[in-house]
Amino acid sequence: MSSCIGNVLRLSIFGQSHSPAIGCTLDGLPAGIPVDLAKLQRFLDRRAPGRSATATSRREADAPEVLSGITDGHTNGAPFAAIIRNTNTRSQDYAGLRRVPRPGHADYPARVKYGNWHDVAGGGHFSGRLTAPLCIAGGIALQALEGVGVHISAHIASLGPEGIEDEPLNPLELDEEQLGAILANEFPCISPATAARMQEAILTAKRELDSVGGVIECAAYGMPVGVGDPMFEGIENRIARIAFGIPAVKGVEFGAGFSAANLTGSENNDPYRMVAGHPQPISNRAGGILGGISTGMPIIWRMAVKPTPSIGRTQQSVDLDTGEDTELIVRGRHDPCIVPRAVPVAEAACALALLDVLIEDGRFPGPAPRGSEPCLVDDPASSDAPRPTPRPKPSASSRQRLPTP
Repeated sequence: MSSCIGNVLRLSIFGQSHSPAIGCTLDGLPAGIPVDLAKLQRFLDRRAPGRSATATSRREADAPEVLSGITDGHTNGAPFAAIIRNTNTRSQDYAGLRRVPRPGHADYPARVKYGNWHDVAGGGHFSGRLTAPLCIAGGIALQALEGVGVHISAHIASLGPEGIEDEPLNPLELDEEQLGAILANEFPCISPATAARMQEAILTAKRELDSVGGVIECAAYGMPVGVGDPMFEGIENRIARIAFGIPAVKGVEFGAGFSAANLTGSENNDPYRMVAGHPQPISNRAGGILGGISTGMPIIWRMAVKPTPSIGRTQQSVDLDTGEDTELIVRGRHDPCIVPRAVPVAEAACALALLDVLIEDGRFPGPAPRGSEPCLVDDPASSDAPRPTPRPKPSASSRQRLPTP
């Protein structure tokens, strides 16, 4: 299975929904990045199941066990590796799905591709459970980016058939009040009133044995201008590749997105003005990206999340063993809406893509070397031992110069 991504920062995700553990490896992290594991856990808690009435009743601690890559609270240059143990599984709920596939799930195409050897319990490797290790890696990337002034935040932009809409994120500059409101609300919205309406819509769908989807908006503030590449390695490409690895994501757009097709060129273009001595767009319908390269404006993107396909209603299916039509009622514990728990996943995907391109472009400022520990034995500075004679500095005329570009 293709579960690896990244150019310089290489992420690999492993495990299944009901396997003993799930986890990730992240290779290419610069050494010396401070990592706050308590902060990482708080980030993972935003995605963890079993925390509210609008989520699945399957409760997992989602406490990562770091195996390598961190020493004394900092990345050490070795590949980072961590696991999360699965402790609350009920695989018997999935008996029969090998022969009667669930509509909206990968059961049937997976059976064909893997010759019926795939793991069906909890959705196996196709499960949204695999976004937990994605958030481990993404949570570290978020901390690395925050250390260099790049801040990422997401919220539910709209939800359900009624299209309940939240206030959009500021497309021009970071708004501390907005970001604070998202984290302060139990539900990831800017407006508390909108959050209450969305919660009620989810609970209504749950009572009706149905589900709803929605759109998540994500913004990255502080990205420098000139990062990225044209064609196939643009910032849009990098974010979208990871976003489409999130189960249930069916669409991704940047800036004005599909609505740009309904505008004229004069309406869609972002005019430039000189601001503090530098060119700057005064609007941001491009979403902070032109030609695959960052413009210096906030990177704004959205991802569409489909309704949870596992619903309690009777659905039409087929018996793959007998070749006959049949009906199916999905058992197990499932979210009536996965959108709220997918908000931090969008942040993680964005952070991994941006950290990867910053490192690849040489624009990520590596931490300063660690100071040497004092030597307590045979320290020339604290003994009468003879000190080496310093080498004379080369004269200005003898120094080699780098060629001027």
